[in-house]
Amino acid sequence: MKHKIIETSISLFGQHGFKETSIQDIVDQLGLTKGTFYYYFKNKEEILVQIHEQFIDDLLTKQKDIIDSSRPVKQRLYDLVTMMIRNIRTSVNSAMIFFREMRHLSEEKLSYVRKKRDLFQQNIEELIREGIEKDEFKKELRADMVSYMILGITNWSYFWYEPDGEVPEGQLADMYTTILLQGMEQRR
Repeated sequence: MKHKIIETSISLFGQHGFKETSIQDIVDQLGLTKGTFYYYFKNKEEILVQIHEQFIDDLLTKQKDIIDSSRPVKQRLYDLVTMMIRNIRTSVNSAMIFFREMRHLSEEKLSYVRKKRDLFQQNIEELIREGIEKDEFKKELRADMVSYMILGITNWSYFWYEPDGEVPEGQLADMYTTILLQGMEQRR
């Protein structure tokens, strides 16, 4: 039941927003009582925290698999961008909630989520730094700024990209990574 409450909350928060969705809306959607809700959760923020944790933990796991592979840095960066774009299809509501509703978390919970979000960014930064050290990317690049650029490009896609639309996700990932890698490659 806890999982169903979370999934329903993801759908309702995605459609209407966190603040605009009441606990009553959630239990009505599931045909439950508020007592059942409170058996699993203290309040709506607790659900929001779990949605944030699930989303970032899933991304960190996928990121680790890509980064820890023995593939060349350029291929790992390509795979990472592709994974983030593909994640739109599978987790669009969770992603929108993650980016849009973070402001509704208490400072304590926000601090916890930020640490994981920062780790995701730092892992990208380290991958870029590795590419610079291996002479695959330009020496003058700032790995931190490039990592933020990648996150900006991919994260903003959650708000406008339609996976079932005119441009397939693989093609969008190819466009992003082609532009990115051509701009970063060390010219020989």
